[in-house]
Amino acid sequence: MIADRQDGLSRARIQTLIRQGEVDVVRDRLAHKIEDPSWRVKHDDEIILRLPPPRDTAIRGEAIALDVLYEDDAVIVLNKPAGMVVHPAPGHSAGTLVNALIAHCGDSLSGIGGEKRPGIVHRLDKDTSGVMVAAKTDAAHKALSDQFAAHGRDGRMQRQYQAFVWGAPLPATGRIEAALARHPHSRTKIHVSKSQQARFAATQYKRLGAGGLGGTPPVVSLVECMLETGRTHQIRVHMAHIGHPVVADTLYGSGQMTRTNTLPDAVATAIEALGRQALHAAVLGFEHPETGEALRFTAPLPADMQALQVALADTL
Repeated sequence: MIADRQDGLSRARIQTLIRQGEVDVVRDRLAHKIEDPSWRVKHDDEIILRLPPPRDTAIRGEAIALDVLYEDDAVIVLNKPAGMVVHPAPGHSAGTLVNALIAHCGDSLSGIGGEKRPGIVHRLDKDTSGVMVAAKTDAAHKALSDQFAAHGRDGRMQRQYQAFVWGAPLPATGRIEAALARHPHSRTKIHVSKSQQARFAATQYKRLGAGGLGGTPPVVSLVECMLETGRTHQIRVHMAHIGHPVVADTLYGSGQMTRTNTLPDAVATAIEALGRQALHAAVLGFEHPETGEALRFTAPLPADMQALQVALADTL
């Protein structure tokens, strides 16, 4: 009931506040502090919800330069560089995007789940570059999470990626539908699976331009991918599944790297210089969580992928 009247708070956040004793129910002029989320309210009950000030996060802010595309009181949109981990985790306790956002946003963070930190509603792999959005308030976090959960099916969100892949996918425009699950023998890998644990995943792709780059038959193609779902490593696994893994993807396309031995020096050098999968989040569109305005942000190919594009074009 409280969640129905508090658009800015998630059900999980409200349940936490109840367990913390921040909700009173006034019944027959007597106030009762409740600590059980399953408390059954009556028609004439008055509910009092207290929101304590956000507590400081244990995550340390770090002064790391950010390429900010847009920022207001509710959200921040940025172009994440390749090589940056999004959230602190074992082995990556510092130097992450969250560390940078805490320092950059400072007191403009009004609290996510009661903690003064940015709300991460989606992630990019460490070595994937491109557009990301983070929430600065609980209300924005909830609204953006709902949009990402819909994966664009309601028309509010767009997520387009660009990638260099080996060979030239046929047909030039297509759709890959293949369920994904954690690999049974490697905790770092995802694979196409028909197991009960596998989750539905679909990716639309389009080969950009008339064909591939680097000769005939094409050595490498630049493709645009649109996500219908947002599974871990989805584009990388799906493109490898149809025989066109992302260039320089050592996890899902390591066997292709020997092809650089047959390429012109400039192309081979550009591929080896990548040091990461050639995948970039080029477009992110969403509905502003407060105003409802349709926003769309783009980020050009980063320098390493542009260098590969130039090297390939020079071989035509």
